[in-house]
Amino acid sequence: MTARGNPPDRAGLKILAGDLARLYPERDDGRLAVVDVALQHLYFLVDGELRTTYAVSTATRGTGNRRDSYQTPLGVFCIAEKYGDNAQPGAVFKGRRLTGELAGILTDPADRARSDFVVTRILRLSGLQPGFNQGGEVDTYERYIYIHGTPEENRIGTPASQGCVRMRNADIVELYEQIPVDTLVCIVPGTGALYVVPEPESESGERVQQQAADGLSEG
Repeated sequence: MTARGNPPDRAGLKILAGDLARLYPERDDGRLAVVDVALQHLYFLVDGELRTTYAVSTATRGTGNRRDSYQTPLGVFCIAEKYGDNAQPGAVFKGRRLTGELAGILTDPADRARSDFVVTRILRLSGLQPGFNQGGEVDTYERYIYIHGTPEENRIGTPASQGCVRMRNADIVELYEQIPVDTLVCIVPGTGALYVVPEPESESGERVQQQAADGLSEG
């Protein structure tokens, strides 16, 4: 389902795609997912051109990269793992394993799921920026940050997760089929005039040096 609302900054997205291709050439296959936290949108691009816009739901507590923050991390990531080939819509995962349970999909705005279910498909993220979203207290992979389906489709378009990026179930199925392991993902605040690669800083405020070929690992 295509998201409604403010139109995307296509020029900014194309610039961002080009910047990421130059920074991470070994991971660039022309496909890119960009999550705009401010607009609650996920943009799927191919060769710098916008293909699809999806509505999403990021964290209730906003953005942040630290462990146990229950916030959605910012920065550059890759798809580290995929789970859910051929799973039914609403199929519940626990520890990335199917439980056999099917969650009901909620449409009434007042309804809430009885748990923060992960359903249908999982795209597990791994950070690519050491000291910012990779390693130590900020390691995205060890925080179990996913793009995944949710039974709370009634809350898509507003922040409602505990850190992950939630999608409608039909949307995550569609995206899952188009986005292989190692595809780049960029999560941006979306508050600037153009989309730019979030620049990491250390705890002391000094820039963490970004060298595309150095220090990249998954998990």
